[in-house]
Amino acid sequence: MVQPLLPEIPRSAAMTTQEYAYGRLRNAVMVGALRPGTALTFRGLAEQMGLSPTPIREAVRRLSSEHAIEVLGNRRLRVPEMTPGRFEELVQLRIALETHAAARAFPWISDIAIDRLAGIDACMDVALAGHDLDGLTRLNQDFHKMLYGLNPDQAAMPLIESIWLQLGPFQRRAIEHLAGITAADHHKEMLGAMRGRDLPALCAAIEADVHDGSVRAGRMMLAQAPSHR
Repeated sequence: MVQPLLPEIPRSAAMTTQEYAYGRLRNAVMVGALRPGTALTFRGLAEQMGLSPTPIREAVRRLSSEHAIEVLGNRRLRVPEMTPGRFEELVQLRIALETHAAARAFPWISDIAIDRLAGIDACMDVALAGHDLDGLTRLNQDFHKMLYGLNPDQAAMPLIESIWLQLGPFQRRAIEHLAGITAADHHKEMLGAMRGRDLPALCAAIEADVHDGSVRAGRMMLAQAPSHR
């Protein structure tokens, strides 16, 4: 079985092999490098990362508990398929958690923070123009993490990242089908709302960002899937 390529991640000298295995496999799921339904093996993952099976098993155990990898019989692994009901649940959770996180971060939004977020948004424009989907996904996550992380007491990011992790493989497929869908740039709407210190407009832009683009494409894909007709 040919294993799909896992994007490399930075590896510091202090990073253990278990941390590296988990981080690299988690990143591959998060950015959608592994498609829904992709079959994996412990041996194939170990060979690709140049590691023994032990750290791979631990990484898979953690990702299985996060519903990002399914452990099947006979040491078989699979990236979970998406269903319409699960997709809608995850989308609604994204909206609830991310608008909550934005509201809690709102008092700490400064002009300096807005300028940094605008810089990330500009890099997203470049990635989109170059059809760099891995880069676009990472930058999008960086934008939202920076915004929500302005709250010094934030506790929502682990929950939000769990949702991103479960949506990643399917949303990447949806992004690849976005050519026929025209969407507004809701990140610029978010920046405008932040500059105007308008919390309702910021939350509305976040909700529109979640619903637009890849979510609309995802719903179309699920509706057209043979098992859901």
